[in-house]
Amino acid sequence: MRRVDLGQYGLLQELHCHTTFCDGKSTPEQMVLAAIDKGLRRIGFSGHAPMIFPEDYPMSVPGARDYFGAVNALKERYADRIEILCGVEQDVYSLPVDQAYDYVIGAAHYIKVGDDEYIPADLQPELLVEGCRKHFGGDFYAMCEAYFAEVEKIAELSPDIVAHPDLIAKFNRGGVMFDESHPRYLAAARRAVDRLLPTGAIFEINTGGISRGYRDIPYPSQPILEYIRAKGGRVLLTGDTHSADRLCYAFESWAHLLNG
Repeated sequence: MRRVDLGQYGLLQELHCHTTFCDGKSTPEQMVLAAIDKGLRRIGFSGHAPMIFPEDYPMSVPGARDYFGAVNALKERYADRIEILCGVEQDVYSLPVDQAYDYVIGAAHYIKVGDDEYIPADLQPELLVEGCRKHFGGDFYAMCEAYFAEVEKIAELSPDIVAHPDLIAKFNRGGVMFDESHPRYLAAARRAVDRLLPTGAIFEINTGGISRGYRDIPYPSQPILEYIRAKGGRVLLTGDTHSADRLCYAFESWAHLLNG
């Protein structure tokens, strides 16, 4: 059972927000004030959980505790103006969370190769190309299959929301690396969706790649979204917001995707 009804407010909420506690550019309070100015009924924070290996963008373990306290203090301060939720974005390779978060966004940002090497899916296109050459013999579809196998592992996090399930396509505008309609690609993506559907998690329609100039369409792509719908999956809009001025980015342009 979901802790809260995360699809309740449609376009009047944003549940995927990153702040200065991780790789965001705005403080939680700046985000809250921007949400109030936009007339939102709810804002949810989703700081990147600490990782099992060193990275610059997630919260540290002490930082996660500070984040939890800061967001919960804002809940009380602004309770009469907006509903605030304190969530976390937990990667397949995050440390276990040790706070009572309101919700968990499950994500896969890496492809594990070998015992202690990880290819980041969304850091730099050059790293994907080099990782594909080194570990998959230049076969991008084999790399995508390995990525979607990581997405399947999100189910083990008991997520409330599934983040950007085809993040591997972040740098693939125009099909420069691989064809997103290729049978091998779609079969791997569908296997991941099939694994995640029994969790009851909601799949996000994420405009973050558009707001940062990498994509022309939200995650997931239309064929994957259509498959999610055909299998009875639920969806919600998120902006994967990293600064207060980009809150709910392009929601109006993509609102039609909420209804199929």
